[in-house]
Amino acid sequence: MVHRGVASPGSQASVRRRTVVLGALLAFLIASLLVVHVASRAGAGVDRCDRFASDSRDRAATDTGSGARVVVIGDSWSAGLGLDRIADSWPSRLDGRVHVAGFSGSGFSAGAGACRQVSFAVRAPAALRGGADLVVVEGGLNDFDEPAADISAGFADLMQSLQGERVVVVGPAAAPARADRVPRVDELLAALAEEYGVPYVRTSGLALPYLDDRLHLTPEGHEQFGDFVAQQIRDLPAL
Repeated sequence: MVHRGVASPGSQASVRRRTVVLGALLAFLIASLLVVHVASRAGAGVDRCDRFASDSRDRAATDTGSGARVVVIGDSWSAGLGLDRIADSWPSRLDGRVHVAGFSGSGFSAGAGACRQVSFAVRAPAALRGGADLVVVEGGLNDFDEPAADISAGFADLMQSLQGERVVVVGPAAAPARADRVPRVDELLAALAEEYGVPYVRTSGLALPYLDDRLHLTPEGHEQFGDFVAQQIRDLPAL
């Protein structure tokens, strides 16, 4: 006789089997969701980098001005991210025939931004294929959270790639979204520029108009930034 309220050994085994099966199904569902989430994020990153690469090619296809060839290696500010006309990004204000090799999210360090193999040093050889009378390197905002050692290593690689070229380094402006991180990068880049004997244009004191993201410049901001950098380069002694 089986007393009421007491499960038989067979029913207990059945409950245990169901519990194991349900647990396995739950674990499978969680793992599947994680895989989908990671794949989705990875795909989004790839799509974004593809878009940045396309923008970079479009900006490089539009040289501005005439005269001595100036090559600008930079980040999204050079590439014109957020502008209706990317050809109006700040390098268009420089003297000479200006060629822009800009890539959004890139920086001095290899780990700056979400896209890989786009640091300034990596992209410099391709940017210089057409020759250059002057190379202007602009950036630092995307290095805001990178270790000093990585920024220094990237700077050293860049100087190696640009050996024998006339070079000016333009530091980061204090974009509101990252203003508290700019001084560290600014001081480090200034020290590195001095160490390698290249002029450094400090822009961290500029009050510029920004888009709603508080990181990228408005069209007027590009004009002001470009005009300031152009004048600073004009004022430099012969390189």
